[in-house]
Amino acid sequence: MAFGTSNTSTSGKLERSPREIAITLLARREYSRAELATRLERKEVPPDEIDSCLNALAEQGLQSDTRFAESFIRSRILRGQGVRRIESELQQRGVDSATYAAAFAEVVAQEDVDWFELAREALSRRFSTPGDTPKERAKRERFLASRGFDFDQIRYALSTL
Repeated sequence: MAFGTSNTSTSGKLERSPREIAITLLARREYSRAELATRLERKEVPPDEIDSCLNALAEQGLQSDTRFAESFIRSRILRGQGVRRIESELQQRGVDSATYAAAFAEVVAQEDVDWFELAREALSRRFSTPGDTPKERAKRERFLASRGFDFDQIRYALSTL
């Protein structure tokens, strides 16, 4: 770079390559390919550059939807969320169902998750009783359903609280 020149555009913003932007984001946390693409689009990076950048990052092992999904699933289990909610959030983040299924099987095999106990723990953190009236019980059922637990898990959690 010659003296007196800088790496800035006419608007005064520092020009960064799509790769630099993506690596800066990935340094903070894992991102799905779709999330990174959206972030790069917001920075007005051309679509062909986004695609080539994300392909290169995936080839180098710097971005992986499987790794993202595994990390995401673990974090949501620790938050006390159920299968349905986790799956829905991963779909919203652009992870395909095959990647989700593989990551989910891997995490559940490693972590030995008991979804019934997880539902009970989530309920006990929020409420101290299963509810004396039908209205209170329905409130607890809605809470667990919104967390992604199925009917059997909700029923178990309410019966053991």
